[in-house]
Amino acid sequence: MFDKKNENDNSTPNVFRPTKGSAKVVIGDGVSITGEIKKADEVQIDGEADVTMKTDNLVVGVTGICKGNIDTHNADIWGSFEGDLNASGTLTVQEQGKISGSIEYQNIQIKLGGKLSGDIKLSEKVQPIKKETKNDNDLSTTSMQDALKKDK
Repeated sequence: MFDKKNENDNSTPNVFRPTKGSAKVVIGDGVSITGEIKKADEVQIDGEADVTMKTDNLVVGVTGICKGNIDTHNADIWGSFEGDLNASGTLTVQEQGKISGSIEYQNIQIKLGGKLSGDIKLSEKVQPIKKETKNDNDLSTTSMQDALKKDK
């Protein structure tokens, strides 16, 4: 009854910890929601949503109307979005997509017909690599023969 489990036995999954990608929220066509979504890996909005959320991936479908404050890694907008959108990865505006408001993005792709308006800025989260000055005494930039000559 209280047998000690073999630690190497991985035959049954841990039911208390869902696998990555299983925290998906779908707001279907005809559904209207207002509120806050927390800890969702992926959110798909095909209905109407006035929400505040932080997610890895946001998809606003063709019939989707989304308003609110969104912080996401990737956003794929097929319908309409209005509000504050921060995409730390890639923001894609599809052919029928419309975005308005305050938009911050790292990478952007706008398909022919997609509309984007408002306060739009490139995120400065990724800093450029600084050029280092070369040092004549640095052995990594000299040939092996030159390094051996310096040692003598």
